[in-house]
Amino acid sequence: MSGVILPGSTIGVLGSGQLGRMFTIAARRLGYRVRVFSPDDDTPTGQVADVEIQSAYDDLDAVADFARQVDVVTFEFENVPVETIDVVDRFKPVYPGGHVLHTTQHRIREKTFLRSAGVPVTPFRAVYSIDELKAVRDEELPGVLKTAAWGYDGKGQVKVDSSDELESAWRKLNCNEAVLERFVDFEKELSIVAARGQDGSVAIYGPIINTHQNHILDLSVTPSEFPPTISKEAIDIARVILTKLNVIGVLCIEFFLTTDGKLLVNELAPRPHNSGHLTIDAHATCQFEQQVRAVCGLPLGSATQLRPAAMVNLLGDIWQQGEPDWKEALAVGDLKLHLYGKREARVGRKMGHLTVLENSPYDAEQKALAARRALLARHADKPLADANA
Repeated sequence: MSGVILPGSTIGVLGSGQLGRMFTIAARRLGYRVRVFSPDDDTPTGQVADVEIQSAYDDLDAVADFARQVDVVTFEFENVPVETIDVVDRFKPVYPGGHVLHTTQHRIREKTFLRSAGVPVTPFRAVYSIDELKAVRDEELPGVLKTAAWGYDGKGQVKVDSSDELESAWRKLNCNEAVLERFVDFEKELSIVAARGQDGSVAIYGPIINTHQNHILDLSVTPSEFPPTISKEAIDIARVILTKLNVIGVLCIEFFLTTDGKLLVNELAPRPHNSGHLTIDAHATCQFEQQVRAVCGLPLGSATQLRPAAMVNLLGDIWQQGEPDWKEALAVGDLKLHLYGKREARVGRKMGHLTVLENSPYDAEQKALAARRALLARHADKPLADANA
C-alpha cells in the first residue's frame, strides 16, 4: 500500500484512449497532474494531459523513465503487457495491479478465477489445439470460439453453430489457445461498475442495462427495472470479485440475465467501462473520479444516482455522410455531449457519447436515441453509407 497521494502529485496513465481522457479530466479537476504513456501521439488522453510520452510499451527503458517521473500509475485498458506493469511496479505503485491485469486480460484465466471463486459464469471450455476442439460435444454448441487474449468489442471471436464449423473457426482465429463459450438464452445484458479503495472500502453503482449492436455497446440505461433480488445478487457478486481479486481501482462486471432468471458473469474489465460513462452526469461521483480516489489512497465518493439516465455511443458511422448536426442534437434538453478528440471517424470506432437525464429511465432512453437520430438531420435526404463499405 502506497498511502495517500495528495492533489498536486502526478499520476501516470498507461494507454491514451477515451477512458484515459475522461480519467485525466477527473484527475485535473481534483488538482492532480497527469502524464500519459502510449505508442501514439495527439491522442484523446494526450490532448488533456500535462505531458504525453510517445513510446512502445515494450520499450522498458522508456517505461522505467516514465515511472520515475510520476507518483502513482494506473492503466486505461487491459491490453498493456504485464511486463510493462512489472517494470513500473519496481519504481512506483501501480493500480489495479499486475495480478489483476494478468487475470483479466486472458479469458481462460479470468473464467477459471471466477469459477474457483464460486461466481456463476457462462459455460466454457479451454481449448489449446484443434484436436481438443474436435472433442467438443454437441450439447456444448452453439457457442462462440474466442481467442484467450487480446479481444474486445467483438474482435477475436467466431460464432460456431455446429461441430462442422469448429475447424474452420479455429483456423480463422489463428491462435494457440482459445475458449469456447456456450450460447445462453438471456433476457438482458447488464453491468455493475464498482470501485475499491486501498482501505478495502467499496462503492458500487446500481445495475446498468446494456444493449449491443455488432458486439459494440450501443445503449446503457439506469436505474434498471430488475427485481431487488436480482440487483442485490449482482452487487453481492461484484463485492466478492473485488475482494477476492484484491482490486484497488475500478472494475466492471458484465452479466447475462438468463431467461430463467439466473445471473451469469460474462466478462470483467479492470478499469472504468463504457457502460459507466453516464455516471459522469448522473451520479454524485463518477467512475473516473472513483479511480483517481482509489489509486491515490483517498476515500471513495458516493455512488448515489441523482437522476435517471441513458447513454448512447457515437460511432464513426455517424460521420460517414459529413459532419453531424450538433446544433440539432444539442437542442435536446438535459443532454450532455462528450467527444473524444479522435482525428479520424471510422466505421465502428467510438468517437463520443451522449448522455440524457430525465424523470424516468424510459424517457431518458427515448430522448437519447432521438438526439442521436437528430445528428443525421442535415443528411436525412441522403442514403446512409454502407456500414460494411
